[in-house]
Amino acid sequence: MTATTESTEPLIDELQQWLSSEWDPELTVGAWWERLGLAGWSAPSLPPNAYGKGVTRNDGIKIAQAIAAFGALGAPAGLGLLLAAPTIATHGTQEQIDRYVRDIVTGRQSWCQLFSEPSAGSDLAGLQTRAVKDGDEWIVNGQKVWTSGGQRADMGMLLARTDPGVPKHQGITYFAFAMVQPGVEVRPLREMTGRALFNEVFLTDARVPDDAVIGGINHGWAAANTTLANERAGLGSGGGSGAGGLAIPGTVGGDLDRRAGDFVGAPRSGGSKGSGGAKSDGEATMLQAMSGGAGLLIDQAKRNGKNTDPLVRQDLARLYTWTELGRFNGLRLKAVKSGGGDIPGMPNISKLSMSHIMRLSRDVGLGIVGASGMLHSYDSAGRGTVTAVTGNPLLPVVTEMALLAQAPPIYGGTDQIQRNIIGERVLGLPKEPNSDRTTPFSELPRNA
Repeated sequence: MTATTESTEPLIDELQQWLSSEWDPELTVGAWWERLGLAGWSAPSLPPNAYGKGVTRNDGIKIAQAIAAFGALGAPAGLGLLLAAPTIATHGTQEQIDRYVRDIVTGRQSWCQLFSEPSAGSDLAGLQTRAVKDGDEWIVNGQKVWTSGGQRADMGMLLARTDPGVPKHQGITYFAFAMVQPGVEVRPLREMTGRALFNEVFLTDARVPDDAVIGGINHGWAAANTTLANERAGLGSGGGSGAGGLAIPGTVGGDLDRRAGDFVGAPRSGGSKGSGGAKSDGEATMLQAMSGGAGLLIDQAKRNGKNTDPLVRQDLARLYTWTELGRFNGLRLKAVKSGGGDIPGMPNISKLSMSHIMRLSRDVGLGIVGASGMLHSYDSAGRGTVTAVTGNPLLPVVTEMALLAQAPPIYGGTDQIQRNIIGERVLGLPKEPNSDRTTPFSELPRNA
């Protein structure tokens, strides 16, 4: 992918003119996303042959913010746009790009990630799910876990073992997998927040066509690393995770036939994120938390009268500084890439930074709300009660952010995995001695 090096101002001007002529709040969500996606504005960081404009990730964030500031419904957010589309654009054929990416950028299909397993989390290459060839199809059996959005996904990014007779990294294949079919059971996993954002997925004689292989049979590890790199960049500090639209993409979500204007508020200056009610309040909290929560906690400190406390002010300044460092790292990477270079390990550094920001947000937030931080409800009705009793509408968000803070150091690759990658691939430190890259997977001890 070739990123543009010139200023984004002409592109933003072009976007503003396009929105002035094309945005119509009376359109259905599906019809609006069709316009937005096919014009290249849904995923502008994708290459032109994959329904994008070839701009950098940071410029793509600016475009998403400009759409929100205009008052139009943003792009169909989710793992399809964040992970599947860039992976297929990199490793898929043009026919696969036209088949899958088109439906992602236009919101026709929602995606989930079928990577982690009960015995293959940090050691993803130790996955056990098997895919066996049957004519022009593959039969899949196994179990996946921590599948975000699996309950409303049309498609899944599936990693399955297709050759156990070779070393574990070499016998994995990456499939574009249909979630709505016999043999696929999705069970929600209740978290300590009270939400069920994650799921476990059971695959029993499920089927996937041979032409849904992305990147070649037994070459899935390369495609998986592209997905993981995009995941870490998107989840990391400065990744712009919250800039997408508020409607739910895909046929399962049920928003495609609704009025697009119902999912946006009035135009606002400054390019802030869109508002509206389509995204669940749990996901809205997730987005607030992923952006660091500095502004929200500053508002909370003012509400509680803690904004004059020197220790609270110091902690808020520290939190704001970390979020700004994440943004500056993104700008630094953009500048280096515009000159044809790269900063090895930056996605991993950003992911580690986000884990730290989330923990800091937890500690600062609970320090501001004090004893009220022990009040947390696990359903919508209870959250309303907590707000009514305390008179603090921000309290449920603060407590949920605190409970959620334990997740980022684990999902998307643990903090320990990020440090290993930086040490081994960036700093050139020696790997721990093992034989997993030379021994056939079938001869390895379980989860080794």
